[in-house]
Amino acid sequence: MNTWIAIFIGGGIGSVARFGITRMVLAFGLKGAFPWATLFANVLATGILAWLILRVQPQFEGRDALKAMLGVGFCGGFSTFSTFSYENFLLLREGQTVMAAANIAISLVACLAIFHIVARSA
Repeated sequence: MNTWIAIFIGGGIGSVARFGITRMVLAFGLKGAFPWATLFANVLATGILAWLILRVQPQFEGRDALKAMLGVGFCGGFSTFSTFSYENFLLLREGQTVMAAANIAISLVACLAIFHIVARSA
């Protein structure tokens, strides 16, 4: 399969999964100022990417399109730095500096921690 097409397919699936996370968060009633859906999506995407890179990649030797589809496409479409930035911008604009700082800190620490956890188990 062509790598560009693989990334396109993976990105589409990741974006739909990201939309599903938002719907699930809303269904569980986690509305409010804190951007839970973005946090969950980014931490989960980081965990998947860490698992792919550290645990599965050796099995993908010579399968560059599949690696690109899952890592670049799916994880890229599933995670969302632009939404993370926008939501923090809105929090700061609304004067919710502590909430924005908490979101930034929690996101950074959680994503680094999940990568570390996967790395240690590899």
